[in-house]
Amino acid sequence: MKQSQIAELLDEPACEHNHKEKSGCARPKPGATAGGCAFDGAQIALLPIADVAHIVHGPIACAGSSWDNRGTRSSGPTLWRTGMTTDLTEQDIVMGRGEKRLFHSIKQAIETKNPAAVFIYNTCVPALIGDDVDAVAKAATEKFGVPVVHIDGAGFYGTKNLGNRIAGEAMFKYVIGTREPDPLPPAAQNLPYKVHDINLIGEYNIAGELWHVMPLFDELGIRVLGTLSGDARFKEVQAMHRAEVTMVVCAKAMVNVARKLKDAYGIPWFEGSFYGVRDVSAALRDIARLIDDPDLTARTEALIEREEARMDQLLQPWRERLDGRRVLLYTGGVKSWSIIGAMQDLGLTVVATGTKKSTEEDKARITELMGADTKMIEDGSPKALLGIVDEYKVDILIAGGRNMYTALKARVPFLDINQEREFGYAGYDGMSELARQLALTIENPVWPAVRKAAPWE
Repeated sequence: MKQSQIAELLDEPACEHNHKEKSGCARPKPGATAGGCAFDGAQIALLPIADVAHIVHGPIACAGSSWDNRGTRSSGPTLWRTGMTTDLTEQDIVMGRGEKRLFHSIKQAIETKNPAAVFIYNTCVPALIGDDVDAVAKAATEKFGVPVVHIDGAGFYGTKNLGNRIAGEAMFKYVIGTREPDPLPPAAQNLPYKVHDINLIGEYNIAGELWHVMPLFDELGIRVLGTLSGDARFKEVQAMHRAEVTMVVCAKAMVNVARKLKDAYGIPWFEGSFYGVRDVSAALRDIARLIDDPDLTARTEALIEREEARMDQLLQPWRERLDGRRVLLYTGGVKSWSIIGAMQDLGLTVVATGTKKSTEEDKARITELMGADTKMIEDGSPKALLGIVDEYKVDILIAGGRNMYTALKARVPFLDINQEREFGYAGYDGMSELARQLALTIENPVWPAVRKAAPWE
């Protein structure tokens, strides 16, 4: 990938940050990929496309160190769970055999797995030695009749966020628009109202969260034409250009795709969240507003009224147990503000939130929810986090898995909110699960036991 192409991806017009800083998103700096490189970001963005063979072109460590690091789930094919790599060795690199190994890897994947498509993820080593992956992908497509897509996301290009955008760019350039959607089934054609199509971008079906939301869309007569990329199929991604609305579920991940769908196909987009009762209702209203169908709007309002009344009754016992509890939220992106709304719905107080991976839009939403004096955290070191825990008398730390041992060593209740978690918190029903996990964690009898002095003291 050329420097000009990387600069174009970093300088994303749909990102509010560009209105404040001419340089757009931060340029890669030494050590910047410690939280995930461009290859890692590209791979995790597309890995949930379940019927695709995902081949990592490079040394085996690139695949072994990062495979399946999102807790995403599939309702059908399991091909995406099979790790595939060209396993380049020193001899392959010295003798220039990388392209040949890649071609034979594609052949083996197609003949043994029968995938809908093959995605090739370029990594640092073949990018440095100059393997022509594009040429191999084109030759394999012609030879085997199966789409082979090159995702040029070598790790040294930049951070995980850049890798997300590289993945989205590859989907828009090579996949989206290459197929028309399947016709509606007969049952949907005979409904008394019109069925509308939407896209979801940046929704990864972590712990099956997407399945909490899909019944709502089904009831409203909304078909999710394609997702990038939770529980997705290759043919669905191909047809995303025919949607009426795009919802960006994670702000920084692939916002370039939403913008380009609007520029090329006139599809309006908005950013929303499925965390928290208020945010789910707001997302449904935004979809209905942009589709602009009076009948859909009326049915959406009826559904929201029913679900909010149901959740108000369902959550009341949890609110009584959680009311006044103090939370330190250290995560990034859309969760830095969307989880705040969910906490407020349950009566908890968020004393501070992490913004290291948040956009300017994310920070504006945080301020809107928590006020101008909001404490935003850039430093996520154990010392900094535990200092806030001590200062604000925090009852629970909600963060990613890497912060778990910091909390446990300090004997602070901890709840995992990132992609490795086992429980889905999206949608109306996800809120009751979130309330349950919070209560179980905070009220666990282990905490008073480990905090008191040992018997011999």
